[in-house]
Amino acid sequence: MNTAKAPDLTLPASGSPRFAVVIPVYNHAAKVAQVAEKAKALGFPVFVVDDGSTDGTAETLTKVHGITVLTHEKNRGKGFALLTGFRAAAAIADYAISIDADGQHDPADASTLIAAISLDKRSLIIGKRQDMEEVGSPWSSRKGREFSNSLVRFCGGPKVTDSQSGFRIYPLPEVLKWKIWARHYGFEIEVLVWARWAKMTILEAPISVYYGAPGERITHYRPGKEFSRNSFMITRLQLYRWWFRPAKVLIDWMIWPFKKLLSWVAPHD
Repeated sequence: MNTAKAPDLTLPASGSPRFAVVIPVYNHAAKVAQVAEKAKALGFPVFVVDDGSTDGTAETLTKVHGITVLTHEKNRGKGFALLTGFRAAAAIADYAISIDADGQHDPADASTLIAAISLDKRSLIIGKRQDMEEVGSPWSSRKGREFSNSLVRFCGGPKVTDSQSGFRIYPLPEVLKWKIWARHYGFEIEVLVWARWAKMTILEAPISVYYGAPGERITHYRPGKEFSRNSFMITRLQLYRWWFRPAKVLIDWMIWPFKKLLSWVAPHD
């Protein structure tokens, strides 16, 4: 895997936010080049993370000029791929625009997401897919979205309507500091929970979606495996929510007087 210098996790004192595009890809050789080319048209640096593809994706990406390709030797999961891209992008950007590599999203919709960013507070923006039933989305995708939305709320996250959307804008300094354990599809659920715990502004903005003819879309989502992973994630987040976080607050409250006392008695220059 290509490695990047550890990013500086501080924001510029002034000026407009800097953006970069991160595209995680696993076995989407037929679509990824088109997605990357359209992403380049946004005018931002583009990072494509090849998560151990075996279908010719690597060869396809060599034909797309002006992008940075980061490679995992083996498949590590979508969340892992996103984090690889975020770490690399954080050296030059304050926000990462994540776009799926399957052609479902139109990168041009990124302008709608950017416009939704709060001017006075750091934000995480979700692209809310419109008219999913009308454009031929599978029944399983629509019901899966409803279940995922409920799961986010159950774990202490925000009330959103499209928690499964992969088209998002992530605040890079913050997301890299959160203790997110999920490394597969659950990453996109867990990151929303951490964003709410951090009191971050979480907004949704409308985007278009394309599913294509039946059988055209390739998905690597495996319900059985993701159910097991999500069960572990739910248990872990609930323990953290109801036990570790309150315990930390209590401990911080108990040691605060001692910290204050030390600040008074410590020598000052």
